[in-house]
Amino acid sequence: MAALDLFGRRGTLRVLWELRGETPLTFRALQAASELPPATLNTRLRELRQAGLVEADGGYRLARLGEELLPALQPLNDWAVIWARSRERVKPRSKSKSTGEP
Repeated sequence: MAALDLFGRRGTLRVLWELRGETPLTFRALQAASELPPATLNTRLRELRQAGLVEADGGYRLARLGEELLPALQPLNDWAVIWARSRERVKPRSKSKSTGEP
């Protein structure tokens, strides 16, 4: 439950996603990539470092535990792609102005 609580916080999964590459990212580069406000990013990085998922060594990168987490999240990503595609096919119905009915 603690892991789900951490992953459910705003921006946490985005930070992990942006750090999936081999090159460490500076705070500024990570902020630009994640589009998180600086205070939120600072908080998430602190939490992820305390959890042992991220490390800072010449920039931010995934720690060994963070790297091991990525394959576990891949099925969720695969499902999310399918879900997003299904949502593209289901367009909200607009009401007709002339009749007032959908």
